[in-house]
Amino acid sequence: MSIAPSLALGLPLGLGLAGAIAATMMKRGVAQAGAAVAALAFLLYLLAAPGVTETTDLRFGFWSVPSLGVVGGLRLDGLSLVFVLLITGIGALVLLYASRYLKGDTRLPRLVTLLLIFMVAMLGAVTADDVVTLFVFWELTSLASFFLVAYDHEKPGARKAALQALLVTGGGGLALLAGLILVAMAAGTTSLSGIIAAREAVLAHPAAIPAMLLVVLGCFTKSAQFPFQFWLPNAMAAPTPVSAYLHSATMVKLGIYLLARLNPVYQHEAFWQELLTTAGLLTTAVGAIYALRESDLKRVLAWTTVTALGSLTMLIGLAPALSATAAVTFLLVHALYKAALFLVAGIVDHETGTRDAAALGGLRRAMPLTALAAVLAALSMAGLPPFVGFVAKEIIYEAKLATGGAAGLFASIGFLVNAAMVAIAGLLSWRLFFGPLRPTPATPHDPPKSMLAGPILLAGLGLLAGAAPSLVGAWLVDGAVAAMLGAPAAVPLKLWHGFTPVLALSAATIALGLLLLLAWGRLMPRLRRASAFDRFDTARLYDRALAGLVAWAEGTTRLVQHGSLRGYMQVLLLVAALGPLAVLVARGGLDLPEAAPLDFRALAFLPIALGAIAAAVARGTLAAVMATGLVGFGTALVFLTFGAPDVALTQFTVEVLLIVILATVLIRLPVRARDVRTGRQRTVDAAVAGALGLSVALVLLAVLAAPFDPRLGEWFGAESVPGGHGRNVVNVILVDFRALDTLGEIAVLAIAAFSVIALLRASGRGARVGS
Repeated sequence: MSIAPSLALGLPLGLGLAGAIAATMMKRGVAQAGAAVAALAFLLYLLAAPGVTETTDLRFGFWSVPSLGVVGGLRLDGLSLVFVLLITGIGALVLLYASRYLKGDTRLPRLVTLLLIFMVAMLGAVTADDVVTLFVFWELTSLASFFLVAYDHEKPGARKAALQALLVTGGGGLALLAGLILVAMAAGTTSLSGIIAAREAVLAHPAAIPAMLLVVLGCFTKSAQFPFQFWLPNAMAAPTPVSAYLHSATMVKLGIYLLARLNPVYQHEAFWQELLTTAGLLTTAVGAIYALRESDLKRVLAWTTVTALGSLTMLIGLAPALSATAAVTFLLVHALYKAALFLVAGIVDHETGTRDAAALGGLRRAMPLTALAAVLAALSMAGLPPFVGFVAKEIIYEAKLATGGAAGLFASIGFLVNAAMVAIAGLLSWRLFFGPLRPTPATPHDPPKSMLAGPILLAGLGLLAGAAPSLVGAWLVDGAVAAMLGAPAAVPLKLWHGFTPVLALSAATIALGLLLLLAWGRLMPRLRRASAFDRFDTARLYDRALAGLVAWAEGTTRLVQHGSLRGYMQVLLLVAALGPLAVLVARGGLDLPEAAPLDFRALAFLPIALGAIAAAVARGTLAAVMATGLVGFGTALVFLTFGAPDVALTQFTVEVLLIVILATVLIRLPVRARDVRTGRQRTVDAAVAGALGLSVALVLLAVLAAPFDPRLGEWFGAESVPGGHGRNVVNVILVDFRALDTLGEIAVLAIAAFSVIALLRASGRGARVGS
């Protein structure tokens, strides 16, 4: 059974938005309603799954701008299908979990609203078949995650973590935007499928490498790749439902999604492969080491997520069919066990009052169902049969060993990292739930069923998928691998490959992981005391960069916002003077008109010059106002002399009113100070004024030197009567042809008038109160 593309792709987004709006008005059952919305969206995608194969997809085009090459729309293929099922399925379980985890919290409706908005943003991003649509949803995930991480905004740590996540991912988003624009320009289309089809044109473009680097930078910041990995553990200031949803299965994998989506374009480029594999290896190593240094359960899980994201990036960079299959398989495996373990960590914290692994132990008898979920998820994380984690680990080892010359390096680092993950899995299961019971701040017990449903179901799916890996491969993995490689590539998933070197490597990994688990109590404090890890932590670089940016901004503010009106005017006038001159010089526009016979009408400009000089040398304010008025009257004389009596009359009237008002106000104001500028200040002011006058004069002379083009004036004259129904061309231009401009000017004057009235009334009331 399949459904129409418009329903499969458009309806889940509409449902999510409607649910988010409804959540703001609900007081009871809001989280359960949100879970139902996510579950319904999951069902819609599940019904659409039969229409998605290795060679077919579903498309829904709902907007386009053909003139700009923009072909907006949504597309569901094998890669998108994997993500939408994870986003909606895990989202439904997390919302159900939140209904009891945050029971009684008055902010729960806001959390549900934000989670549903985030779900819509993620769904839109992974189904977008257009870089414009993709970027809009991409940025929406960053904004939604900012508010989700800052859920406890009363705490300084939550605000700092939210701002850090926003700055890192938002900065990467700007780089991504520039990269996507360059890629779209090279391909001649904004369609993602069109960009992949135009691979040769994209790679042949002069900006191919910069575009690739910008896109990779955006993906690296989103998916916490080295050196941007620090923001993800700090984001654990968010509540557990947020951490389980955003930072294990969904948002942090958005960068991985885009790398996989664009892999058909760059997969054969050596630079792409080296960049992704190098960053991936560094990220896995850093994540594993820092995970062993932590005892806070959520931070431990966050660092293991960093490790998993590094492994996915590295596998995408390896490119062949085997590594692509390994990447998609591990993507599914990690989402299942990591979301389950995050929810378990929240249960432990909720029911015991602490999430410090060093202070916990023996919880199995008090929390048997929680222990079951933790053990099932941890066994999949450790890669033990018959869990699907074992299938993923085996094929990852196979992919690394098949890389050729670098196989030894990949396998060695992967071996050590996987051993660390085995130790962490043991920490999250055996150490927490077995052995002697340790005292906790609260009496431990299993939570309600709504909190247990998510971790048990997710962990159980890991076991079921491991029992039938071929079905998982045929249903989900093969289609995603085909989209990732640009062509079908059948690599069957098997639970048992026989006695092979890979099996021996897996056994050695488990053995070393158990040794690390036994030594964790001594190893963790030593790693934490090692100052080198803190000294070279990229988070310190971020803090220094942010502090430097703030200091630079403060210095710039002190330089620019110095409080001197004279200084502000000098800067404005210098820019107005030098800007046009720079353009004239750069474009070769400096020119003088041909000499013309002396026109005695030019004497009308003499009052303007005299008034300007008088205003400049005037010592008193009233004298300066009178001199400025002479400039206005001289301007009116110029208009009258050169045949514009109506404009001259308007100028004369306005100038009279202005002088009368200013003179009246100045007489009443207690202004006694004369010009107190020093001689140097007056010289600087004169130089600035002279530069502005020279600039204006040169621009006017260049305009007069150019051939006169009468077309615009002729058009206004011809259209004045038929188009504006008026014979006064100036009035028609102001009222009809420049109607919006004139309306804006009227609005500004009206706003100024209302402001003056409000100020006068306020000052009048103040005077009465004071008296």
